[in-house]
Amino acid sequence: MLTISNDTSIQTVITTFEVTPATCQDILEELSAACQEVISQQPGYIASALHINDARTRIANYSQWRSRDDFHAMLRVEEMRTRNRRINELCKSFAPVMYEVSTCVV
Repeated sequence: MLTISNDTSIQTVITTFEVTPATCQDILEELSAACQEVISQQPGYIASALHINDARTRIANYSQWRSRDDFHAMLRVEEMRTRNRRINELCKSFAPVMYEVSTCVV
């Protein structure tokens, strides 16, 4: 379950993908399959969610990991490297960025 809290040790990674309306659905399908078949099976994975903007030109993946090392280990898995190369070919760009929750307003 996704948790947004500033009193946790969970590592949050937000990855943004710049896409076109023509490739958006293909990339969503690739990302969903990668998450179900590879990412969610990796040690330290907690949860993730895909978000898409109305224009279908941006996708954001919000994921949480037990640690930075767990996230980096997932990126080194050969199946994930293959999938990331395919996703990279479909989108204009993508960038994973690690965050810590600074303030949480309820």
